[in-house]
Amino acid sequence: MRLADSIRDEIGKVIVGQDNTVDLMLTGIFTGGHVLLEGMPGVAKTLAAKMLAKTLSVDFSRVQFTPDLMPSDVLGTMVFNMKDSEFSFKPGPVFSNVVLVDEINRSPAKTQSALFEIMEERQVSIDGTTHKMDYPFFIVATQNPIEQEGTYKLPEAQLDRFLFRIKVGYPELSEEKMILRRFREDLSGKKTHEEVRPIFNAEELKACQEIIENIHIKDELVDYIAELTYKTRHHPDLFLGASPRASLAIMNSSKATAAIRGRDFVTPDDIRFVSAPVLNHRVILTPEREMEGMEVEDVINGIIKQIEVPR
Repeated sequence: MRLADSIRDEIGKVIVGQDNTVDLMLTGIFTGGHVLLEGMPGVAKTLAAKMLAKTLSVDFSRVQFTPDLMPSDVLGTMVFNMKDSEFSFKPGPVFSNVVLVDEINRSPAKTQSALFEIMEERQVSIDGTTHKMDYPFFIVATQNPIEQEGTYKLPEAQLDRFLFRIKVGYPELSEEKMILRRFREDLSGKKTHEEVRPIFNAEELKACQEIIENIHIKDELVDYIAELTYKTRHHPDLFLGASPRASLAIMNSSKATAAIRGRDFVTPDDIRFVSAPVLNHRVILTPEREMEGMEVEDVINGIIKQIEVPR
């Protein structure tokens, strides 16, 4: 898909490396799924989300989650109009096309749960009235995996609303040298950020999604996905396995990955590429394995190795 290559090139003007992160974010927006970026401070999680939004000619908003943030600060509230003596709805920052929710685990459960309906059904119900979101609607949330003091862990039901949990790591040495060279004459990064231009609009995004719907996935690969998800529910190292929503997420995102890679059919490599980001926040290790320091990805990769790859 040439459009995906153009988007990568634009984001690459600012973001060095993180190829898998960019591809997974593209997969999310092409399939209409929300993504959660998890990584240490300073690895460009927020910047990557902002640059992706810049390549799309739609509205963008950012919400910084804090401990004192209320649901009405995110969704909006009813405001009394003195002129006509009536209440009217004032939309919150979530009423946009691409919404960056920064440090989502900094706000308590009451505010986090305000996103449940809007993430799943693309609508907000306030004071008995339902407000529909415009197309497209895409949430990119970020969180820091190490600073847990003063944070509120996302409940499993809310994590399940995210298509991917993308773990953003540190750059390689060669990439870090490239970052320093790129920004040594642009202290704030403003000049470089302004070079990123819009590549596509809402209509072109919808056309891409129609292409992805028609990507072929053969029955053997559908069975492969089903077996992968099924095995997570009966694995001795997992306390909680993945639901059918995870199976659908793997299938849809593997179709999008195939399209991004320029194919009209899905391969086992596409499925393996998306399996860990789809499953790593939907399954839970047993307490014993967690205490041993085992990672969820280790179990997922082990399951993938156990299943015979379709020919």
